[in-house]
Amino acid sequence: MSTDLIFTNARIVLADEIVEGSVAIRDGLISDVSPGATRHGEDLGGDYLIPGLVELHTDHLEGHYAPRPKVRWNPLAAVLAHDAQVATSGITTVFDALRVGMDEDPEITAQDMRKLADAIEDGVAKDRLRADHFIHLRCEVSADDCLDGFAHFDGDARVRLASLMDHAPGQRQFVNLETYSHYYQRKLKLTDEEFIRFCETRIAQSDRNSRRNRMAISQACQERGIVLASHDDATTAHVDEAIEQGIKVAEFPTTLAAASASKRAGMGVLMGAPNVVRGGSHSGNVSARELAEHGCLDILSSDYIPYSLIQSAFFLGDVVDSVSLPQAVAMVSKNPAAATGLTDRGEIAVGKRADLVRVRVDEHIPVVRSVWREGRRVA
Repeated sequence: MSTDLIFTNARIVLADEIVEGSVAIRDGLISDVSPGATRHGEDLGGDYLIPGLVELHTDHLEGHYAPRPKVRWNPLAAVLAHDAQVATSGITTVFDALRVGMDEDPEITAQDMRKLADAIEDGVAKDRLRADHFIHLRCEVSADDCLDGFAHFDGDARVRLASLMDHAPGQRQFVNLETYSHYYQRKLKLTDEEFIRFCETRIAQSDRNSRRNRMAISQACQERGIVLASHDDATTAHVDEAIEQGIKVAEFPTTLAAASASKRAGMGVLMGAPNVVRGGSHSGNVSARELAEHGCLDILSSDYIPYSLIQSAFFLGDVVDSVSLPQAVAMVSKNPAAATGLTDRGEIAVGKRADLVRVRVDEHIPVVRSVWREGRRVA
């Protein structure tokens, strides 16, 4: 951990403005921010200095663990590879999403998820990791084994976030069955007849399990202080159900109506950074840009492309006039940190953790040049 470190000649992205000046660090915390001051220290050459990014929902780790069908990589090696890509994308705090409820892939088990969690925790304990890692449980409440999978994480203090999701066809993310077919039938290589049976099974599972699993997991999370997120809410009825369950974060609402209702209820509305960069949802649902235009977007998540998080922060203001760079940066730092109770990070302010990213923009693409976590350079 750095004792004394000064960055000067930086464009510092604060919570509500950009200033040119210097930032000083002592014992891993920001000790001074001096707009307009010229000080001795590391000259950043006019590059941006932004808070370290806070990622709440990334499915990226699983791809390192299971990179091909029937291939399983060493869990620790998978975590290290994931961590390296996350850190070099400017992410200093990451909630690794692990599945609870094995809905469509019988080759991935709850035991695999526990192995990855153990590897994360071992990496944290032995200071092997660049970013600060927490665990996000993606709870497929329609699955028969959802509660059994959830039990694998009893007493795990690194679990700080859980999302309640139901990917059964004909609702939420996949109201359009053609979109559902395009995603799942191709992914699982099913014939038309097999796909029909697959849909019937998923709908029956949802009818049988969804309500009781939602209630059981939401109650357990409230008792343990785990932040709850909804997933793919499409209607105001879905939002009413989320309010009943104590939801704090509305992940990937699929309609403007659901996002607006979530915002009015005080939830942090989260959308995918790839949605921002691509200009729309891969499932054909509401675009993140539209939500931003209506003031209904609080948090961005890289989802499946780690670098998309910083890319979206520097891109959103170019396509939505009402969003400034400080506001967009807050969506990937201060806002997700606040939503999960991490009040010690997420902005460049005296007393906050010195989680910082040096960024230069070349041809409209942000280039991450250096990353520090608690004043220690990690990338």
